[in-house]
Amino acid sequence: MTKITIAKGDGIGPEIMKATLDIMMAAGAQITLDEIEIGEKVYLAGNTSGISPEAWQTIRANKIFLKGPITTPQGGGYKSLNVTTRKSLGLYANVRPCRSLSPYIHTKHPDMDIVIIRENEEDLYAGIEHQQTDEVIQCLKLISRPGCEKIVRYAFEYAKQYGRKKVSCFTKDNIMKQTDGLFHQVFNEIAAEYPNIENDHWIIDIGAARMADTPEIFDVIVMPNLYGDILSDVAAQITGSVGLGGSANIGEECAMFEAIHGSAPQISGQHIANPSGLLHGAIMMLNHIGQNEVAEKIQNAWLKTIEDGIHTFDIYKEGTSTRQVNTEEFTLAVIENLGQKPSKLHPVTFDHHAVLNLPKYQRKAPQDKQLAGVDIFVQWNGSDPNELATLIKKIEKPELKLSMITNRGILVYPDGFKETFCTDHWRCRFKPQDGNTIHKNDIVHLLSRAVEENIDSIKTENLYTFNGKAGYSLGQGQ
Repeated sequence: MTKITIAKGDGIGPEIMKATLDIMMAAGAQITLDEIEIGEKVYLAGNTSGISPEAWQTIRANKIFLKGPITTPQGGGYKSLNVTTRKSLGLYANVRPCRSLSPYIHTKHPDMDIVIIRENEEDLYAGIEHQQTDEVIQCLKLISRPGCEKIVRYAFEYAKQYGRKKVSCFTKDNIMKQTDGLFHQVFNEIAAEYPNIENDHWIIDIGAARMADTPEIFDVIVMPNLYGDILSDVAAQITGSVGLGGSANIGEECAMFEAIHGSAPQISGQHIANPSGLLHGAIMMLNHIGQNEVAEKIQNAWLKTIEDGIHTFDIYKEGTSTRQVNTEEFTLAVIENLGQKPSKLHPVTFDHHAVLNLPKYQRKAPQDKQLAGVDIFVQWNGSDPNELATLIKKIEKPELKLSMITNRGILVYPDGFKETFCTDHWRCRFKPQDGNTIHKNDIVHLLSRAVEENIDSIKTENLYTFNGKAGYSLGQGQ
């Protein structure tokens, strides 16, 4: 018997949670429940996180969290509870199966059956943003080796466990050579450990286009956070409906399972909501805790119900559906089909699946890290980069001189183009001359001289090499 935490959530949440629990219990799920309150009521009671310390304690004690959709009030500084939960509990892997159910659910891609595995904690979703000048705001994209290794290894282990043939990686490392470059590099390293699973890499733009056009060429796709967030919704929609999809959020200690749709307050209380999304989250939960036989029984009963044409209003279609039902009627139909399998849709088999136990990340030996220069970002309201260079050169040291200036990443000095539009945000790169060794005190000297010359320095980034390899990008056009 496994104790899990549940939260009914907002809007249609209580209705679809009841349906999901009724089906699980009828199927013989060996679970007991601790219920917590999260979401809109907690927000409006003055808790900007949407969850109480006591609720956190319950989730952390039980490790398994089945969550209904919630409503985040607009304005007022309220934070997304989904993002907070994923990051606070270290839920690094978001897993979204996207399978077509043609002809019962309309789709242009009847043979689509892919799983998107998305890194869940870092990338631009670190949420570190700063306004630096009147005209420029920065958002930091953070990609770590531990983050890459954990999510890529999870993708290959998932493929191995579920009999998938190929893992594809989507990045934009032709542009973001350091951050996305690391993700691609780690993918290649780990792919070599799984010779029986095919692998390939796609630049995100053409990969996304091919996924939307010919999704049958993909099997498992792994990608960084932002790309995965967008493309997992696209993939769910082109299978026929975002409303049918569930997702798992997996960490080393805890896991959260949910529907991918929102709380739909406009239909709350009408008893017409489709519980399938949360039910699919629950099926993934049952597999995660090792109750594969129950998960298989529910999934096949659900497929049989869809195949029988017993559909809620959101997927009902004249000529394909046989009966339009409400939430409770749909729930009863699934329960009545427990123990049966679909005859036209492909039935599932989960009973050979063990719980995925991945090794913890092992930190690598430190690299030889050497200071190789500094980028000093300044706010300057002029327009001629050569004029700025003359000003910046006043703060140089003999051993540390200005090597370039960029604006929004584009090289504008030396040898920039007059056609390049420039904002008030300038990156001034200083590199050592003639093989000189530099120290952080040299950077402090530059900044002190900038103050003396009334140069508005707004940020610095130290430039390092790691085992002799540059750990920074060139200016575009260099």
